[in-house]
Amino acid sequence: MRPSRRHPRPFLCVPVLLCALLGPAPPATSSEGPSTSAEVARLYEEASAATARYEEGRRAAGIQKARVRKLNRLLMKERRHVSVLHEDLGRMASAQYRTGGGLPYSAQLLLADSPDAVMRGRQALWQADLAVNSAVTKTRRAVAGLAVAKERADRAKHLLSRRTARLAALKRRIERKLETAQWTLQGEADRSVAAGKCRGAVRLEQQEQREQRDKREERRRPVTRAWVTPVKTYELSAGFDSAGERWAGRHTGQDFAVDIGAPVRSVGAGRVESVSCGGSFGIQVLVRHEGGYFTQYAHLAAVTVDQGERVRTGQWIGQAGTTGNSTGPHLHFETRLTPHLGSGVDPRKWLAERGVRLKRSAGL
Repeated sequence: MRPSRRHPRPFLCVPVLLCALLGPAPPATSSEGPSTSAEVARLYEEASAATARYEEGRRAAGIQKARVRKLNRLLMKERRHVSVLHEDLGRMASAQYRTGGGLPYSAQLLLADSPDAVMRGRQALWQADLAVNSAVTKTRRAVAGLAVAKERADRAKHLLSRRTARLAALKRRIERKLETAQWTLQGEADRSVAAGKCRGAVRLEQQEQREQRDKREERRRPVTRAWVTPVKTYELSAGFDSAGERWAGRHTGQDFAVDIGAPVRSVGAGRVESVSCGGSFGIQVLVRHEGGYFTQYAHLAAVTVDQGERVRTGQWIGQAGTTGNSTGPHLHFETRLTPHLGSGVDPRKWLAERGVRLKRSAGL
């Protein structure tokens, strides 16, 4: 009996995914591709862009909050400085009163033992008084400037917080739509697998736009990367040659935990050997590379290539799913010496030999 599936939260990878790989699947047949694949791809791109905008807004709001906190500290410091200066003025006034500062200046000269001392003291007091008054004036101007800056920073902080809240709401709406579309796509894929009749390649607008951008970049600068990971952002789950109760033998590939609809790309240039559906692998694509090696991409929800088609490094060849014998959305990836099951080699080592090192969480 096939295990029940739990709907994943968008953009959160399932931590542990298992797949049972038991035998070859029937050949692919072509039929009209549905629009759900394109809708999932579109929403996937929108959700990624919304997440990026949300994170950018969140970082900007955090920076603005830090600026407001800094202005608050400076404002409090300047206000304390004004208070200290006022106390100094008070002490000077008291000292002046105690030394006869309240008497007329002529009376002070008549009563003093040394008029020169009175003049020097008076002059020193005037100079100190002027210096403190000047400091108070400057500090008050600083306080006023800081208060204006803080008010502006507070307004900017509130605007950024409101914008971030709107972006978060937009992100949640897109992710809810994406989740619905993902499971619609998966349902269509499951029906195709159950019938043993694969749909034809779905040509996605997002894929074509990205390929055009890649070609423009290739013309501007030489491309040196010959190999990439089969998915851009992932977490690794079951590895090569690991044991599991759902497998007839040892695990024959490397599993990448991703969401339904995530773009799956060819790890290198080659030609599509076969596209098939049904059996334990569900919907799968097999690519032949130079040197006689093959790569397999299984449990897909849709394919974007046809048998015999030439593919470039990084080109989209399908969308991830959970068709076949699978307990949750993921990509099962194999590297083989022949097109047939049982000739697999460790994908991590195979990719590492070509300059691609897999990590627990990564993005290229």
